[in-house]
Amino acid sequence: MAECSFCKIIAGELPSHKIYENENVLAFAPLQEHIIARGHMLIIPKTHYADIYDIPNAELHRLMGAIKIISQKLKEQYHADGVNILHASGKVAQQSILHFHIHLIPRYHNDGLDLWPNTGYREGNFPDVYREIARLF
Repeated sequence: MAECSFCKIIAGELPSHKIYENENVLAFAPLQEHIIARGHMLIIPKTHYADIYDIPNAELHRLMGAIKIISQKLKEQYHADGVNILHASGKVAQQSILHFHIHLIPRYHNDGLDLWPNTGYREGNFPDVYREIARLF
């Protein structure tokens, strides 16, 4: 896609700090002002898909396979104690680049990060909502 900055990175039209690449997937460092932890990276499909609703299952499986490879290397060689895998689909979910991507964030004991939001939300009709959702399947 001509206006997509991630597609421009894939095409070599924009610079990036490439970390991992295969024929379907590219992992690279986010812009410095967006890095939230040591080793934080973005993993994207080389084909443009806007979001989770757009990406084919096979492509998503290839992407997750690459994430597992990268995560394992982070654990073995970089001594990460865990990882967060974060994704947002749609502007309302705070997706800022409309090219499917996953943030992979290595975690370390006592790194001081709290990436799990505590919203205080409490579902008032918990059983009813989840029964309705379950009926979709």
